[in-house]
Amino acid sequence: MSDVSALRASVEAALASVVPRRAPADLYDPYRYVMAGEGKRLRPVLLLLAAEACGVPAVEAMPAALATEVFHNFTLVHDDIMDRASTRRGRDTVHVRWDEPTAILAGDLMMGESYGLLAQTRAGDLRVLLEAWGEMVRRLCEGQMEDMRFATDPNVSVERYLRMIDGKTGALVALCFEAGAILAGADADTRRHLHDAGIETGRAFQILDDLLDLTADDVAWGKTVGGDLVEGKRAYLLLRALETTTGDDRAFFQAIADRPGLDPDAIPDARARMEAAGVLDDARGAVAHHTAAALACLAALPPSDARDGLAALVRDMAGRGR
Repeated sequence: MSDVSALRASVEAALASVVPRRAPADLYDPYRYVMAGEGKRLRPVLLLLAAEACGVPAVEAMPAALATEVFHNFTLVHDDIMDRASTRRGRDTVHVRWDEPTAILAGDLMMGESYGLLAQTRAGDLRVLLEAWGEMVRRLCEGQMEDMRFATDPNVSVERYLRMIDGKTGALVALCFEAGAILAGADADTRRHLHDAGIETGRAFQILDDLLDLTADDVAWGKTVGGDLVEGKRAYLLLRALETTTGDDRAFFQAIADRPGLDPDAIPDARARMEAAGVLDDARGAVAHHTAAALACLAALPPSDARDGLAALVRDMAGRGR
């Protein structure tokens, strides 16, 4: 089995030299600050494993892997501005530490730098990779816009939420999987299997994130437990509760969706109602379902240590709540 820890370490080492030491410092310092933040580097590691599973050595896939991590962090900088978030991973967000215009500009720089890293890729057909990358960006932005619409749209279903996830979360994850096939010049079926594995992994990852928002230990989670409900956010748990509960429970959850959200003191009550209604078990089942679907897609690849490592990482991502 490919060593995930070793791949993650190689990504960290490579990222240390990604940010150029150029002027002006107030543009490049925020970029360096973001990339120095603690992250699991899941996306580049997924890409490296997918590439190895298709026969491309990690060293040849590294530029594309780094591009995905820089791009991912760019999206976080802009997400934090849109969400008015003050902290991320225990540190001030860029727009708080500096200011909003600087954060926007630093994010723009990071997006551009991700394309520069992508252009350094020598394996596979760069034109095909860029086409897939452009489609990823379009789908991610569409998903982000749809998520923003949810704040004022009373007719959001679980199925619509899942389609939004396929863009906002799944598009980049799917690109990381599919890029392995593109770098190897693999056939259309292999590309499709890896892309679909990424979409299913993205769904499992986001649903689990929504579940942990209410059920995780406060210290381990690093965020306020129940924050989605406090904000009245139309995420998986609340949408599923609205679709499956009746009577007093339905009125309780509808009041949260109608905003301004839930009083923090009522979080234990909301959790108890969801547990009793089977909403939390439903979410756990959905995570298991989408994880199994991702693994089934990966099973179509030829047996290899890299394929086993990729499958193990997918299972590990789905096991964060255990």
